[in-house]
Amino acid sequence: MLPKSVWLENLDVIAKHNNEADMGHHSYRLGMNEYGDLTTEEATAMLNGVRRSDFVNGSTFLPPNNLKLPKTVDWRKEGYVTPIKNQGRCGSCWAFSAIAALEGQHFRKTGKLVALSEQNLVDCSKENLGCIWGLPKNAYTYISRNGGIDTEESYPYSGRKDTCKFQQSKVGATCTGFVQVTSGELNLQKAVASVGPISVGIDASRPSFLLYKEGVYDDDACSPLMSFIHDVVVVGYGTFQGKDYWLVKNSWGTSWGMKGYIMMSRNKDNQCGISSHALYPTV
Repeated sequence: MLPKSVWLENLDVIAKHNNEADMGHHSYRLGMNEYGDLTTEEATAMLNGVRRSDFVNGSTFLPPNNLKLPKTVDWRKEGYVTPIKNQGRCGSCWAFSAIAALEGQHFRKTGKLVALSEQNLVDCSKENLGCIWGLPKNAYTYISRNGGIDTEESYPYSGRKDTCKFQQSKVGATCTGFVQVTSGELNLQKAVASVGPISVGIDASRPSFLLYKEGVYDDDACSPLMSFIHDVVVVGYGTFQGKDYWLVKNSWGTSWGMKGYIMMSRNKDNQCGISSHALYPTV
């Protein structure tokens, strides 16, 4: 289909869904964004650059003893989260998710919020394949072996794979490895509450996700058993209008969703597989 035809078709999808939302049939609304000219298949191929993988070489998250879970967490308010970024039409979500979690852990350790370079990973992390696909755990392995990751300011994002231009003198943060969070929404909740932003993989193949605008995203067809996934980062959780949600930072710019964020259903049988591939870096 031509991009204009897809755009017009998506406008119809949005109008129909929002009319149903007005009647109380949905807990979220859709809206046009910069990806509205893509079919679901095109968006999945272009933007979801992660393949399912078992964890190796990582330790397992153990929650603190006597952890009391707060009802609401939002690490943005505590200074852990940099502004929304945009991966463009490059399957580098793995890099943005890995970096967002590392930015949070670096802040937790140093008290300094430093924007780090996704392009450094796209160009230099040889265990990943740039704009084709990658894994956050491979990103952390690269950073630990490399002696750090450059700042975003010194190594800005271009949206395409290029030659490696890493400079040791421009390192903004380091990491020593990663910790995996055992599958399960309660485990993820404990990790988010006690550690900070957590890298997760989700099923983002639904048209409703591509066109999400606001509200608590709830699509029963969003599978927890995905084989090709999109990496994002959970920066909090809470309850909105009686529905539990995960507060998720995406890497599709501020025109998408709630200025780049989405509230995803929580405690709904691991909808979209949000707790199945969770991890964070050690610093």
